[in-house]
Amino acid sequence: MAEIRVENVQKSFGAFTAVKGSTFTIEDGEFFVMLGPSGCGKTTTLRMIAGLELPTSGKILLGGEDVTFNRAAARDIAFVFQLFALYPHMNVRQNIGFPLKCQGMPGAEIRKAVDEAARLLRIDHLLNRSVSGLAGGDRQRVALGRCIVRRPKAFLMDEPLGTLDTEFRDLMVRELRELHNRIGATTVYVTHDQLEAMAMADKIAVMNHGVIEQFGRPQEIYDRPATMFVADFLGSPPMNFLTFEGAVATGQQAVRINGADIALPELREDRAAGELALGVRPEHIRFDDASALRGQVFGAEYLGTTQIVAVETAHGPIKARLPADRVVRTGETVGLAFRSQNLSLFDRKSGRAIRSALLEGSRHG
Repeated sequence: MAEIRVENVQKSFGAFTAVKGSTFTIEDGEFFVMLGPSGCGKTTTLRMIAGLELPTSGKILLGGEDVTFNRAAARDIAFVFQLFALYPHMNVRQNIGFPLKCQGMPGAEIRKAVDEAARLLRIDHLLNRSVSGLAGGDRQRVALGRCIVRRPKAFLMDEPLGTLDTEFRDLMVRELRELHNRIGATTVYVTHDQLEAMAMADKIAVMNHGVIEQFGRPQEIYDRPATMFVADFLGSPPMNFLTFEGAVATGQQAVRINGADIALPELREDRAAGELALGVRPEHIRFDDASALRGQVFGAEYLGTTQIVAVETAHGPIKARLPADRVVRTGETVGLAFRSQNLSLFDRKSGRAIRSALLEGSRHG
């Protein structure tokens, strides 16, 4: 396996720029996820790493080798597509072994390699079955087997679970991560599903309009979003925003919203003034009758051990995650209190974080 480095890569299609100056490094053996909405540039980036698209500018290195303009066949990578791309006239064994057959490997070696990959994926009992009669999860395992059997430098996966139902998708999320751990592969995985990304990734790059808005570990991105887009895209429900006019400066410890002084986390920028947004995750909100920041309950969604309570405030709607046994009534006026160490503050105009939540036991600038 190998490290992948993407250096200032840009891709344009005529006047439209799909990827704008992306730079990041995927460590050897890392499970790396590119996350973002449809059309954000994540699949185009993956295709450039694979050699299926050539960048307009920039550089791509695989294991220290410059492969920017190498064809896909010369890059020693394996690609898993969303729609499996299996050969319906071949059985499972033939599908998995086909890349080795194309390389001219002797039949005995192909059989051994296919048997090993099938055992790893727990589909050895299906080797003589037709792929057309398999369930979606098993067909995805066959597609993975066809990649694994080659032992490439890196696995590239473009929304491979997108066509599966919820039960199969949850199962395959666990199995993909376990498979990654067993074989120590360098894996680049594209998805629009934040739950898949958070469950599997060592590192995540969140993309929007062709730009990587944030790159880091799942906890860091969730707890310390660099932009309002990242804060809104990750989380279910996403981060709440209370918008207000104000200013912050170095050394300022709190902002005043609706008569309530709300303590702030550390400073990320020197100062900002204008329209601001205070960001808070639903799990970092509690009801407090003594709080001057108040709102009216307009709905509740029960989720077993917790409930999501929706509150309308003068600065926008808020969703709080509370214990299921907390009694709330529609129309009730409640006070809202926030955990200050878990707040973020954003400049509404740029969307960038001015101050950001603290990670447990650490301070980051």
